[in-house]
Amino acid sequence: MPVTHHGGSPSIHRPEHWWYTSRSELLRTVMSPYVETSGRILDVGSADGPSVGWLHGGQHTSVDIDVRGLGPGGVCASATALPFADGTFDVVTAFDVIEHVEPEHLIVDELSRVLRPGGRLLVSVPAYNWAWSDHDTVNGHHRRYTRPRLVAALERSGLEVDRATYAFAAVFPFFAAERLLRRARASLTGGPTSPEDVVTLPDTPEVVDRTMSRLTRLDRRWLARRDLPWGSSVLAAATRPR
Repeated sequence: MPVTHHGGSPSIHRPEHWWYTSRSELLRTVMSPYVETSGRILDVGSADGPSVGWLHGGQHTSVDIDVRGLGPGGVCASATALPFADGTFDVVTAFDVIEHVEPEHLIVDELSRVLRPGGRLLVSVPAYNWAWSDHDTVNGHHRRYTRPRLVAALERSGLEVDRATYAFAAVFPFFAAERLLRRARASLTGGPTSPEDVVTLPDTPEVVDRTMSRLTRLDRRWLARRDLPWGSSVLAAATRPR
Protein backbone atom coordinates (compact mmCIF):
# COMPACT_ATOMS: atom_id res chain seq x y z
CA MET A 1 0.00 0.00 0.00
CA PRO A 2 1.48 3.41 -0.92
CA VAL A 3 2.41 5.93 1.73
CA THR A 4 1.02 9.38 1.00
CA HIS A 5 1.90 12.76 2.47
CA HIS A 6 0.70 16.35 2.43
CA GLY A 7 2.77 19.47 1.84
CA GLY A 8 3.08 22.59 3.94
CA SER A 9 1.08 23.58 6.99
CA PRO A 10 -1.02 26.78 6.94
CA SER A 11 1.03 27.89 9.93
CA ILE A 12 4.00 28.48 7.64
CA HIS A 13 2.34 31.80 6.84
CA ARG A 14 0.16 32.29 9.95
CA PRO A 15 1.94 30.96 13.07
CA GLU A 16 0.27 33.69 15.14
CA HIS A 17 -3.27 32.49 14.29
CA TRP A 18 -5.44 32.15 17.41
CA TRP A 19 -5.91 28.41 16.92
CA TYR A 20 -2.19 27.67 16.88
CA THR A 21 -1.38 29.82 19.89
CA SER A 22 -4.37 28.44 21.83
CA ARG A 23 -3.46 24.88 20.95
CA SER A 24 0.04 25.41 22.32
CA GLU A 25 -1.43 26.47 25.68
CA LEU A 26 -3.82 23.50 25.75
CA LEU A 27 -0.97 21.12 24.93
CA ARG A 28 1.11 22.53 27.76
CA THR A 29 -1.77 22.22 30.22
CA VAL A 30 -2.46 18.58 29.35
CA MET A 31 1.03 17.24 28.65
CA SER A 32 3.58 19.08 30.73
CA PRO A 33 3.02 16.77 33.75
CA TYR A 34 4.08 13.81 31.61
CA VAL A 35 7.40 15.02 30.23
CA GLU A 36 10.90 15.64 31.43
CA THR A 37 12.37 18.53 29.46
CA SER A 38 16.04 17.81 30.17
CA GLY A 39 16.48 15.02 27.62
CA ARG A 40 16.35 14.66 23.84
CA ILE A 41 13.14 15.91 22.23
CA LEU A 42 12.00 15.17 18.67
CA ASP A 43 9.31 17.40 17.18
CA VAL A 44 7.80 15.69 14.13
CA GLY A 45 5.85 18.01 11.86
CA SER A 46 7.58 21.01 13.35
CA ALA A 47 6.14 23.42 10.76
CA ASP A 48 2.73 23.17 12.36
CA GLY A 49 2.61 26.35 14.40
CA PRO A 50 4.15 27.14 17.80
CA SER A 51 3.50 23.58 18.90
CA VAL A 52 6.43 22.94 21.23
CA GLY A 53 7.42 26.40 22.42
CA TRP A 54 6.27 25.36 25.90
CA LEU A 55 8.80 22.48 25.97
CA HIS A 56 11.75 24.38 27.37
CA GLY A 57 15.16 22.84 27.99
CA GLY A 58 16.64 19.67 26.59
CA GLN A 59 18.07 19.04 23.14
CA HIS A 60 15.46 19.69 20.45
CA THR A 61 15.45 18.16 16.98
CA SER A 62 12.85 19.30 14.44
CA VAL A 63 11.64 17.16 11.53
CA ASP A 64 9.28 18.07 8.73
CA ILE A 65 8.69 16.81 5.21
CA ASP A 66 8.46 20.43 4.03
CA VAL A 67 11.73 22.32 4.30
CA ARG A 68 9.84 25.64 4.39
CA GLY A 69 8.72 24.88 7.92
CA LEU A 70 12.18 24.08 9.27
CA GLY A 71 14.49 26.39 11.13
CA PRO A 72 18.29 26.13 11.37
CA GLY A 73 19.37 22.59 12.21
CA GLY A 74 16.03 21.08 11.26
CA VAL A 75 15.88 17.76 9.41
CA CYS A 76 13.82 17.33 6.24
CA ALA A 77 12.47 13.77 6.36
CA SER A 78 9.33 11.69 6.21
CA ALA A 79 7.56 10.82 9.46
CA THR A 80 7.36 7.22 8.22
CA ALA A 81 11.14 6.94 7.71
CA LEU A 82 12.78 8.95 10.47
CA PRO A 83 16.59 9.06 10.08
CA PHE A 84 17.32 8.16 13.71
CA ALA A 85 18.28 4.99 15.53
CA ASP A 86 15.86 3.05 17.70
CA GLY A 87 15.31 4.54 21.15
CA THR A 88 17.04 7.85 20.42
CA PHE A 89 14.63 10.29 22.06
CA ASP A 90 13.18 10.85 25.52
CA VAL A 91 10.17 12.74 24.16
CA VAL A 92 8.60 12.59 20.69
CA THR A 93 5.86 15.02 19.68
CA ALA A 94 3.55 14.80 16.65
CA PHE A 95 0.91 17.51 16.80
CA ASP A 96 -1.70 17.21 14.04
CA VAL A 97 0.54 14.93 12.01
CA ILE A 98 -0.80 11.36 12.24
CA GLU A 99 -3.97 12.15 10.29
CA HIS A 100 -1.84 13.21 7.29
CA VAL A 101 -0.27 9.77 6.78
CA GLU A 102 -1.78 6.65 5.27
CA PRO A 103 -1.52 3.91 6.42
CA GLU A 104 -1.81 4.98 10.04
CA HIS A 105 0.22 2.19 11.62
CA LEU A 106 3.40 3.16 9.76
CA ILE A 107 3.68 6.55 11.37
CA VAL A 108 2.62 5.42 14.86
CA ASP A 109 5.10 2.52 14.74
CA GLU A 110 7.86 4.87 13.58
CA LEU A 111 7.20 7.44 16.27
CA SER A 112 7.32 4.63 18.84
CA ARG A 113 10.51 3.14 17.36
CA VAL A 114 12.65 6.25 17.91
CA LEU A 115 11.33 6.68 21.47
CA ARG A 116 13.45 5.21 24.25
CA PRO A 117 11.85 2.71 26.64
CA GLY A 118 10.13 4.79 29.30
CA GLY A 119 9.99 7.79 26.97
CA ARG A 120 6.83 9.72 26.16
CA LEU A 121 4.94 10.24 22.92
CA LEU A 122 2.74 13.35 22.78
CA VAL A 123 0.18 13.65 19.98
CA SER A 124 -2.84 15.63 18.85
CA VAL A 125 -5.31 14.86 16.06
CA PRO A 126 -8.56 16.36 14.70
CA ALA A 127 -11.80 14.93 16.09
CA TYR A 128 -14.91 13.29 14.60
CA ASN A 129 -15.37 11.95 11.10
CA TRP A 130 -18.82 13.57 10.97
CA ALA A 131 -16.96 16.89 10.90
CA TRP A 132 -15.14 15.95 7.68
CA SER A 133 -15.26 18.82 5.17
CA ASP A 134 -13.28 20.45 2.37
CA HIS A 135 -10.98 21.72 5.13
CA ASP A 136 -9.74 18.14 5.60
CA THR A 137 -9.41 17.55 1.87
CA VAL A 138 -7.26 20.60 1.17
CA ASN A 139 -5.15 19.93 4.27
CA GLY A 140 -4.36 16.39 3.15
CA HIS A 141 -6.11 14.56 5.97
CA HIS A 142 -6.93 10.86 5.68
CA ARG A 143 -9.16 10.57 8.76
CA ARG A 144 -10.41 12.25 11.91
CA TYR A 145 -10.49 10.61 15.33
CA THR A 146 -12.50 9.90 18.40
CA ARG A 147 -10.71 9.51 21.72
CA PRO A 148 -11.17 5.69 21.71
CA ARG A 149 -9.84 5.43 18.16
CA LEU A 150 -6.68 7.37 18.98
CA VAL A 151 -6.12 5.32 22.15
CA ALA A 152 -6.52 2.10 20.13
CA ALA A 153 -4.04 3.29 17.48
CA LEU A 154 -1.41 4.04 20.12
CA GLU A 155 -1.98 0.78 21.98
CA ARG A 156 -1.68 -1.23 18.76
CA SER A 157 1.90 0.05 18.51
CA GLY A 158 2.65 -1.19 22.02
CA LEU A 159 2.32 2.15 23.80
CA GLU A 160 0.65 2.67 27.17
CA VAL A 161 -1.70 5.66 27.14
CA ASP A 162 -1.28 7.91 30.18
CA ARG A 163 -3.93 10.47 29.29
CA ALA A 164 -6.27 11.10 26.37
CA THR A 165 -8.80 13.91 26.23
CA TYR A 166 -10.74 16.11 23.87
CA ALA A 167 -9.85 19.81 23.60
CA PHE A 168 -11.38 22.99 22.17
CA ALA A 169 -14.69 22.21 23.85
CA ALA A 170 -15.60 25.83 24.61
CA VAL A 171 -15.46 26.80 20.92
CA PHE A 172 -17.02 23.51 19.80
CA PRO A 173 -20.48 24.92 18.92
CA PHE A 174 -18.84 27.38 16.51
CA PHE A 175 -16.65 24.62 15.08
CA ALA A 176 -19.61 22.27 14.52
CA ALA A 177 -21.71 24.97 12.87
CA GLU A 178 -18.87 26.00 10.58
CA ARG A 179 -18.16 22.41 9.49
CA LEU A 180 -21.81 21.62 8.82
CA LEU A 181 -22.09 24.82 6.77
CA ARG A 182 -19.01 23.82 4.77
CA ARG A 183 -20.50 20.41 4.04
CA ALA A 184 -23.82 21.91 2.93
CA ARG A 185 -22.08 24.40 0.65
CA ALA A 186 -19.89 21.69 -0.86
CA SER A 187 -22.91 19.49 -1.56
CA LEU A 188 -24.43 22.34 -3.60
CA THR A 189 -21.39 23.73 -5.37
CA GLY A 190 -18.84 20.92 -5.28
CA GLY A 191 -15.54 21.18 -3.50
CA PRO A 192 -11.83 20.43 -3.76
CA THR A 193 -10.80 16.89 -4.58
CA SER A 194 -7.11 17.02 -3.67
CA PRO A 195 -4.80 18.66 -1.11
CA GLU A 196 -3.41 22.13 -1.62
CA ASP A 197 0.27 22.90 -1.18
CA VAL A 198 -0.16 25.42 1.64
CA VAL A 199 -3.74 26.17 2.67
CA THR A 200 -4.65 29.83 3.11
CA LEU A 201 -6.36 30.52 6.42
CA PRO A 202 -9.31 32.92 6.20
CA ASP A 203 -8.94 36.37 7.69
CA THR A 204 -11.27 36.89 10.64
CA PRO A 205 -12.11 40.07 12.55
CA GLU A 206 -9.87 40.75 15.52
CA VAL A 207 -12.86 40.58 17.86
CA VAL A 208 -13.55 37.02 16.70
CA ASP A 209 -9.94 35.99 17.28
CA ARG A 210 -9.98 37.50 20.76
CA THR A 211 -13.26 35.79 21.60
CA MET A 212 -12.03 32.39 20.48
CA SER A 213 -8.80 32.78 22.42
CA ARG A 214 -10.69 33.75 25.57
CA LEU A 215 -13.06 30.81 25.24
CA THR A 216 -10.18 28.34 25.02
CA ARG A 217 -8.96 29.62 28.39
CA LEU A 218 -12.02 27.90 29.84
CA ASP A 219 -10.67 24.66 28.39
CA ARG A 220 -7.32 25.26 30.03
CA ARG A 221 -8.91 25.68 33.45
CA TRP A 222 -10.95 22.51 33.06
CA LEU A 223 -8.10 20.45 31.58
CA ALA A 224 -5.85 21.37 34.49
CA ARG A 225 -8.16 19.20 36.64
CA ARG A 226 -9.91 16.66 34.40
CA ASP A 227 -10.61 15.48 30.85
CA LEU A 228 -13.10 17.06 28.49
CA PRO A 229 -15.90 14.88 27.09
CA TRP A 230 -15.94 16.49 23.63
CA GLY A 231 -14.02 18.94 21.47
CA SER A 232 -12.63 19.46 17.98
CA SER A 233 -9.25 17.89 18.81
CA VAL A 234 -8.01 14.85 20.71
CA LEU A 235 -4.79 15.08 22.75
CA ALA A 236 -2.88 12.11 24.15
CA ALA A 237 0.27 11.32 26.09
CA ALA A 238 1.61 7.76 25.96
CA THR A 239 4.65 5.86 27.23
CA ARG A 240 6.81 3.29 25.51
CA PRO A 241 7.06 0.43 28.04
CA ARG A 242 10.48 -0.35 29.49
